[in-house]
Amino acid sequence: MRTGRRWTRAAGKRPITLEGRPASSTNPSTWATYAEVQKGAGDGYGIMLGDGLGVYDLDHCLDGNQLAPWAREALDQIPEPVVFVERSVSGTGLHVFVEADEAPGTVSNGVERYTRARFVRVTGERLTRQ
Repeated sequence: MRTGRRWTRAAGKRPITLEGRPASSTNPSTWATYAEVQKGAGDGYGIMLGDGLGVYDLDHCLDGNQLAPWAREALDQIPEPVVFVERSVSGTGLHVFVEADEAPGTVSNGVERYTRARFVRVTGERLTRQ
């Protein structure tokens, strides 16, 4: 995930350039490298989806480190290869980054799946998929 130019700074959940201008999930000229987004405008950073990278977003599934039963079932259904699993910015959700072909986004049983033209604010707080 850290290779290539698919990263931007973030202001809340909005993608911004290193200088603080709006970034676009469909305009790679507004993106930067992982190393470049370690500092700059805003209050964090995130990644753009597409080109083989997708995410499953599970909201409100963690209570501390306790995973809700519905989320365990959802995780068991996510196909490999999983690239990275992290706690979301809220602290109560998960992002499961996967290798995936581009397709329209879906929402089913509390699980969102996106594989293109989407920005995801990241925490980098790795969790294991057990």
